[in-house]
Amino acid sequence: MKSPMETTPAATASRRASRDEHHDVSPSDLAVGVIIGRTSEFFDFFAFAIAAVLVFPTRLFPFLPSLQGVLWSFVLLAVAFVARPFGMALFSRIDRRVGRLPKLTIALFLMGTCTVGMGLAPTWQSAGWGAIVVMTLLRIGQGIALGGAWDGLASLLAVSVSRERRGFYAMIPQIGAPIGLAVAALLFAFLVATLSAQDFLEWGWRYPFFVAFALNVVALFARLRIVAAPEIERLFEENELKATSLRATVAKDGRGILVGIFVPLATFAMFHMVTVFPLSWIYLYTRESLDSFLILEAIGAGVCLVSLLLSGLLADRIGRHRILLASAIAIGIFALAAPQLLSMGRGGEVAYMLIGFTILGFSFALSSGAIASLFDHRNRYTASALVSSLSWMFGAGFAPLTALLLSSSLGLWAAGLYLLSGAVATVIALIFLRQLRAPGRI
Repeated sequence: MKSPMETTPAATASRRASRDEHHDVSPSDLAVGVIIGRTSEFFDFFAFAIAAVLVFPTRLFPFLPSLQGVLWSFVLLAVAFVARPFGMALFSRIDRRVGRLPKLTIALFLMGTCTVGMGLAPTWQSAGWGAIVVMTLLRIGQGIALGGAWDGLASLLAVSVSRERRGFYAMIPQIGAPIGLAVAALLFAFLVATLSAQDFLEWGWRYPFFVAFALNVVALFARLRIVAAPEIERLFEENELKATSLRATVAKDGRGILVGIFVPLATFAMFHMVTVFPLSWIYLYTRESLDSFLILEAIGAGVCLVSLLLSGLLADRIGRHRILLASAIAIGIFALAAPQLLSMGRGGEVAYMLIGFTILGFSFALSSGAIASLFDHRNRYTASALVSSLSWMFGAGFAPLTALLLSSSLGLWAAGLYLLSGAVATVIALIFLRQLRAPGRI
């Protein structure tokens, strides 16, 4: 039990001074670990998302028309997002009982097992309904693992730099997303372009899941090496970044958690509106070659990476809040006008993707940092993980399913309705964001 002296402002200042004096691990070391981990996670996600459009309607739902096959594949896509908060709760308990390192090891091992299992899973042609059940269970396992893969390095990174540089370092964890997308899109484009349709559907689609497993192994050792380092553990201790009980966290920071769920909602919905949804539209309603559109997605990921970096640089000059608010408004405008570009041929598709990825980069760069700023050190570790899981579920989990269902029923203009609702929710949440920030928070 801590003595009263340990929680005084003087004691806190002493701990922070000690951290500054003995800072053995540079922010760049933490950044490398975060980027590797995020790249692996997003590659896993995009490998499944692309397969959900190009493969699963034929190999898991061949008894359905193409549209219904893609919609049910998107249900599988959403399953992991629903499972993610439960995984976060489960692994938070493991973290409190046995520690961060065992928790992360178990979560990443489960992630790799489920990912390679997808590459080995049977299809409808060989196992009937059993194939759908197996893929659903693997997808649930992947979501639970992702909920437990929160390592706290992003939060630690944010408090390990001066206040004048926090906008830029808040952006760094997001770099893994466009890298993971670009690699997945180019790999699938290569397979689609070089294999016959029969070979791709028979065995070629499985290869990216084996690549994902290899990336998971690399990420596992890279992240464990950093998390297990004594100096990293000391930084976690000094910044009070420990797993706390969900009940205590919600009781202490319930309002911040509620607002935090909605702050990145538009960003996460936009994430799917420029990656998964347009691929499904091209697959179902055009005769365009899929490999060329996948290459366009990889180019869009490069544009997103550039706008990510610009957003991080601007954040420390004009403020994260302004960029997030402007980005949410831009997403709302994009939702109203842009989806119809997909019906205007190649030029419209290029405009849709490049504009969308540019907006996404500016918004996505700072969404996580804004969430972390809502919580004090004691609850930031658990509250950030909880908010991230719930935001991804509400914002991204059902976005491609809803957008495709609306657009196929009412027209492309309706695809933006879900995205527009997310933009409105984000703008409202940003209005409350400043009021919830306590002095001294990042």
